[in-house]
Amino acid sequence: MKLTKLIATIAAATFAAGAMAQDTVRMGTEGYYPPFNFFDSAGQVKGFDIDIGNALCAEMKVTCEWVTTDWDGIIPALNANKFDTIIASMSITDERLKVVSFTDPYYFNAARFIAAKDAGLGNALPSDMAGKIIGTQESTLEVEVLQQYFPDSEIKLYPKLDDALLDLESGRVDAAYASQFVLGAWLAKEDGACCEFVGEAARSDGNKGTGIAVRQSDTELLSNLNKALAAIVANGTYDEIRGQYFDFDIMTTPKTATELYK
Repeated sequence: MKLTKLIATIAAATFAAGAMAQDTVRMGTEGYYPPFNFFDSAGQVKGFDIDIGNALCAEMKVTCEWVTTDWDGIIPALNANKFDTIIASMSITDERLKVVSFTDPYYFNAARFIAAKDAGLGNALPSDMAGKIIGTQESTLEVEVLQQYFPDSEIKLYPKLDDALLDLESGRVDAAYASQFVLGAWLAKEDGACCEFVGEAARSDGNKGTGIAVRQSDTELLSNLNKALAAIVANGTYDEIRGQYFDFDIMTTPKTATELYK
């Protein structure tokens, strides 16, 4: 009898733990990619990614639990079960699809150069950037674009984009290359008064948009996220959130790097 009660108690506890896990989705993000994800003065993670994630959780009727980690190890952390999703402005690519699954895109990103207002970099094409030092964040698609199309430039990599922007402001690099959304937010601040956009925006080759990553085994969560994303687009929640950060359509597909730089 005691053994039967013990087994029943363990089973009930296991069921309760499973139910609790289903009621909470651990959202992984970085926290150093404003306006998409960043820490406010109280140390709380905020931004477009966070607002979209919270809206998805509300639609799925689950609790969002936010977990921050370094960008360089964010996919291994997901697959090590440290959180359940990555919602950190991650581009969908064939290479990443080998190790994680993605939702439908929730926006399209593009990269662009910024430089000092008197830099004289023309249209920031490869010939304009020859001999120049370009800063960008390591382990991003921007690195691949720069290495492929700007062989005559020196590419300087940083753990965080903020570090590249500090070096741009102080003149240690000639230009920075990153998301036009993130750079636009920086240019609007006092720190960005030194600089301006140079050239056109381009998305990296093979960039299929920005999606939410989940483990390949989490097919039910993937389906629920896609249903929730479609719902918040249809009911206007998505546009309400988008309007707080951008006054233009972020679903427009920009030119590829090949189209612009080849």
